[in-house]
Amino acid sequence: MAAATQTPLKVLPATRPRHRERRRIHLFFFLVFCALPFFNVMRFDIPKQRFYFAGAEIWINEFAIIFFSLMFLMFVIVALSMIYGRVYCSYACPQMIFSETALAVEDHLRKWVTKKFIQWPAPRRQLLQLALTYLLIGAASVVLAFIFISYFVEPRDLLRRLAHLDLATAGGIAGAVTTLITFLDFAFVRQKFCTTLCPYGYLQGMLADKNTLLVQYRDPDHKCIECKKCVRICHMGIDIRNSPFQIECIHCGECIDACEEVMTRVKRPTVVEFSWGQEGPKLDAAAPESWWHRLGIRDAKRRIVLAVILCYASALAIALSTRDSVLVRINPVRATIYSISPTGAVENHFRITTSNRGQAGEFVVLGLDGLPGGHLDLPTNPIPVPAGETVVREFTVTVPAAAALGDVTHFHFTAETQPGQLRQTIDMTYLMPPKPRTKQ
Repeated sequence: MAAATQTPLKVLPATRPRHRERRRIHLFFFLVFCALPFFNVMRFDIPKQRFYFAGAEIWINEFAIIFFSLMFLMFVIVALSMIYGRVYCSYACPQMIFSETALAVEDHLRKWVTKKFIQWPAPRRQLLQLALTYLLIGAASVVLAFIFISYFVEPRDLLRRLAHLDLATAGGIAGAVTTLITFLDFAFVRQKFCTTLCPYGYLQGMLADKNTLLVQYRDPDHKCIECKKCVRICHMGIDIRNSPFQIECIHCGECIDACEEVMTRVKRPTVVEFSWGQEGPKLDAAAPESWWHRLGIRDAKRRIVLAVILCYASALAIALSTRDSVLVRINPVRATIYSISPTGAVENHFRITTSNRGQAGEFVVLGLDGLPGGHLDLPTNPIPVPAGETVVREFTVTVPAAAALGDVTHFHFTAETQPGQLRQTIDMTYLMPPKPRTKQ
């Protein structure tokens, strides 16, 4: 009797769509992280006391704009956390991106060394794999430290310091220390930082609500086959089946990929999924929903938050677009209230401070208005003001002694920039010798 032939079980290929999607998003945010300081999208320049935001150069004396720019960024991250949960940790956090990259590099090198040097003893292969891993992480640490310090020191200046192995100045010392910390972090600490030191994870419990996107385990019909692949694949070392609100869970979706990969092969539905809240619908629910619900705008609170962000962003854009690129300040020098020239004319002394906050050189033309007979005595008028610099000049305003002015005369200076054609008016007072009083 012929033996019965068995039909082999058809094994479906592993897909892991969320894993690949995360890797692409990680690459995008890594490029963003690299580009921000080099294109002045967001950067503190500590030596020059400048803050660059959205291409605008904001000076330290414009602290209000700096403060509200940082508050806006923080508010955006908080709002995203309320709507999409740990989306920043999972997709955009440099610590998470580089930690997972270090794990991937280590795993790839382990496989490569095992394949190429299979004849070596296991301890020697492990030593070679660790040496190569630490060598690559060390080289990457230099690059990452350079990019990080570029957020605080001008990149070209920092590159010059790096080329000369500068360990004497603050920038060079900061770069060396950051390189060492980066190496220790991505060689040994990695995700332990997220679960022990990072304060952002501890805030999630306060920001999440019943409509926040999260990863959770749902198994009402007990379809879980206890393969525990979702546990083995988790880089944070948790079991998603225990709770969706574990502080270590970053809602990356790797466990969903693992569950789908196994359950598809045994023709069962997955039991780990993205959902809007613990009792809400699945992210990819078949039931028709409005587009704003699919985007996570599921209640009035979220609509209000988005409206606040829009208003905040509009106000910040208006503040950045309407600020004058050249700031002119004039103060009287009252060490001498007034002086009398050899010709008998009365002189008042002033100090003008011009700050060019733009990207191109400007000229400031100073004028007088409301002071009959007044004459400006400036070394140069217009005053050249290079981009990014502050120019201070002292000058005098002279009026004839016989000018029909009171003891105190109110007038104003006019300052016009060229070629920007910005016009500013500065109110001022002019002091004259007191007139002798006639006896009645």
